[in-house]
Amino acid sequence: MNLNNEHENDHRNDMVTISVNEKTISIHRGQHLVSEVKVAGNVPSTDILYKRPDYEVALNDDDKIIIHGGESFKSSAPSGASS
Repeated sequence: MNLNNEHENDHRNDMVTISVNEKTISIHRGQHLVSEVKVAGNVPSTDILYKRPDYEVALNDDDKIIIHGGESFKSSAPSGASS
């Protein structure tokens, strides 16, 4: 039994796909910071929205999200007050 191959297979099985700005991205299943999702999806320093069937949720970079696979995100113009 080759433990290296088993370990490698475990990591491949942990990979799932998500959508970021209509682009399919592979990412590890489990908990991630939103900033990690933005890096994986090559999202510039803008806000990111978690797309749900009937609404969208604005997320902060330091929010944690659990990725199961199939989630969808999109970037949006930064929100907040301007000076």
